[in-house]
Amino acid sequence: MNEQTKTMTQETHNREDFIMLPTVDFCFKELMQNAKVRQGMIAALLGVEPEEIEETILLPTILHTEYPDDKYGILDVKVILKNGTQMDFEMQVTAVSYWTKRILFYLGKMYTDQLKAGESYDKLKKCIHVGILDFIHFPDDDRCYRKIIFCDKDTGKEYTDLLEIHVLELKKLPEKEQNESGIIRWMRFLGAKSRKEFEKMAKEDSYIDEAYEMLKHMSADEKKRLEYEAREKAIRDYHSQMQASREEGRKEGREEGKKEGKKEGVASIITNMLRKGKSPEEIADMTGEDLEEIQEIQKQLL
Repeated sequence: MNEQTKTMTQETHNREDFIMLPTVDFCFKELMQNAKVRQGMIAALLGVEPEEIEETILLPTILHTEYPDDKYGILDVKVILKNGTQMDFEMQVTAVSYWTKRILFYLGKMYTDQLKAGESYDKLKKCIHVGILDFIHFPDDDRCYRKIIFCDKDTGKEYTDLLEIHVLELKKLPEKEQNESGIIRWMRFLGAKSRKEFEKMAKEDSYIDEAYEMLKHMSADEKKRLEYEAREKAIRDYHSQMQASREEGRKEGREEGKKEGKKEGVASIITNMLRKGKSPEEIADMTGEDLEEIQEIQKQLL
């Protein structure tokens, strides 16, 4: 087998083995186009049987660009249930300092946008934001899933069920599966990195099996693969830019620290010379430092 044949064989193998990962938000959004996948995931989140989720309808969404760090776009999925409950799903792979504030902003907007001018507050329905995070947002514990609600601070009694935030931290999942079910099983699926992992879970749950079949179908679609790879590149480029910015910031901080250290060292020498009776003019002549700065240090000693 010559080198060209080997290369072609390897490329064919890579194409056949390729599988999209749900942590890339383009892939996640495509998965949520499937009504059965939505039904299974929403049922797991709400803690009910999938049959109880009678109907889910996708709502139109746009790329968020309100904040500077969102220029690479954040794709979300909005769903309305038969009872009027609205759910906003967001796959977020990048840790941002303002995540909590932004989520509260979008949850509040989702809630208030239900009413048109003159309509009664009675029309307001429950709104849920689901943040699927491929990073650790709550570093002080190992809980990978939590539901946040409005409640009385002292008694813990729920005040209203009209607003909820569900936080899924994929990085906190135990390394090995632990006879998981419900939303934890779905988290395991969303965070999986290989066909082998997907296949194992697909055998255990018909709704996850539907999601895996979609993954395989999308991964074999050349057009969708190109869209996926473009999206993956945009996110990767964003990460690289942010990393470069952080490195530059650290470098500038170190340089500034050196300058400050040198400045403090010179000031200390000048102070000692003044205390030993040297005049500002003599010190300026000996050190080459600015006479006015030396005189300013002298004033502080008086």
